[in-house]
Amino acid sequence: MTKMYDAPFYPYVRHGDQDAARPAHHQVCIVGAGPVGLTLALDLALKGVQVLVLDAGQTVSDGSRAICFAKRQLEILDRIGCGEAVTQAGLAWDRGKVFARERLVYAFDLMPEAGHRRPAFVNLQQHALERILIDRLRGLQDQGVPIDLRGGNKVEAVGTHDTHVMLEVETPEGSYTLDADWVVACDGAHSTLRRMLGEPVAGQVFHDHFLIADVVMHADAPTERLFWFDPPFNPGQSALLHRQPGNVWRIDLQLGQDIDRSAEMDPARVTQRVRAMLGPDVAFTLDWVSIYSFQCQRMQQFRHGRVLFAGDSAHQVSPFGARGANSGLQDADNLAWKLQAVIAGQAPDTMLDSYDQERIAAADENIRHSTRATEFITPKSEISRLFRDQVLALAADHAFARPLVNTGRLSTPCTYDGSPLNSADALDGPEITRPGAACPDAPLGDGFLLDRLGDGFILLTIDADAPEQVTEQGVTAQRLAVSTRDDPSLALKARYLGGAPGAVYLIRPDQHVAARRPAYDDVQFRAALRRATGQEATA
Repeated sequence: MTKMYDAPFYPYVRHGDQDAARPAHHQVCIVGAGPVGLTLALDLALKGVQVLVLDAGQTVSDGSRAICFAKRQLEILDRIGCGEAVTQAGLAWDRGKVFARERLVYAFDLMPEAGHRRPAFVNLQQHALERILIDRLRGLQDQGVPIDLRGGNKVEAVGTHDTHVMLEVETPEGSYTLDADWVVACDGAHSTLRRMLGEPVAGQVFHDHFLIADVVMHADAPTERLFWFDPPFNPGQSALLHRQPGNVWRIDLQLGQDIDRSAEMDPARVTQRVRAMLGPDVAFTLDWVSIYSFQCQRMQQFRHGRVLFAGDSAHQVSPFGARGANSGLQDADNLAWKLQAVIAGQAPDTMLDSYDQERIAAADENIRHSTRATEFITPKSEISRLFRDQVLALAADHAFARPLVNTGRLSTPCTYDGSPLNSADALDGPEITRPGAACPDAPLGDGFLLDRLGDGFILLTIDADAPEQVTEQGVTAQRLAVSTRDDPSLALKARYLGGAPGAVYLIRPDQHVAARRPAYDDVQFRAALRRATGQEATA
């Protein structure tokens, strides 16, 4: 197997903080330089926040790990200047097939409608995404943006206070201490910060084991998701196949509960399993192999004073549905603008409680979908297995049964129904753009709506009038005026107006809807802006 990830990508370099007479002070310290930590760091830095990223390692992740990044996450990456690079480096896909043994049960299309800039999914190895994010970080550093990444800096102790957080950091040249106004733990499923703060995770642990084998091979096949129940090459179990860039293919094989991990990791044994799947005449080499089991669980709270948790440090799900890394990037997107508003004095620090509320709701939604998928893929009782097998038998010929087939409900953005930042819905409009929902894209002339929304508060008017800007307690919402005349495809009308002749939306910096009405009402929209920044209770 090849080894491509040993060389330091952000090697340890001694920093002046290590020689300071007093602990150096930072606005925000992020622990962990994976996709979530790097995305959050870039978002904050672009908003003018001083950011320090500490990572115990010195290079990008080994193996492909997370590979499926959904449309919503590509739109998040667009706002930090990485979306195009990720899309170009990855392989776009929106179709998939499900098989029971060798019989095609059904095929699906995740993007049946036009009018979106980004595809439903892009497959790209996690280490490649991390490299793109780090290259973007270095480009910002060259422009003088206050963002710093330190490899070989491992947090060994944390002390929480009302006004700051103290961190003791171990390096190859000894330890040093620093303090930060805010600390965000993005240090993964085995979070050191979570352990040091004594915060547990709770949920369901699954004991089935799965083999990941990344293989390099040349195959003339489309980029699509292929899933098998009880295939002849892995009888009684499941299998998943995804294409990655560079002629690398991800194979997931269910192994069951009682296995010998060391025997299953033996390259000869892995090769035997892969050859049974691909056939005796297909030439391939093993690139990376791992065995995993998983759990669906989360912390009780994601905010602990001035320490916040994001990504796998806060919640874990099974890989079915690509909800792990995708959910983590949504955590970063949700937290960045709120933390910036608190630091800038534009919102009270209680605003950060809405991060806890909104992203816990999202985590619960992901855990629910993930648990149901796991129960369908790996039934634990005869009744569950009988139900699954009957659904698969019916789905091949009857459309009503296909929604019951569950190979992992693929990642979609969470709608923050019930968020304290939402105003009451005053528009009889489409459900997909109700308060709390992520804004769907729509074509506008020679561009797209989400590109024009940007990353600040926006007063979006569609065939309606409003002031050019509205300011409340230091927070300004700029008007973006668009018209259905600019979209002959009618996607804008279908997604934002429905049967209404016009509408006014208040859009948050993370491009979620905060309020909407059929026309501009100054009192109501000013109240909605205060509410969306945690300055007024929900109506």
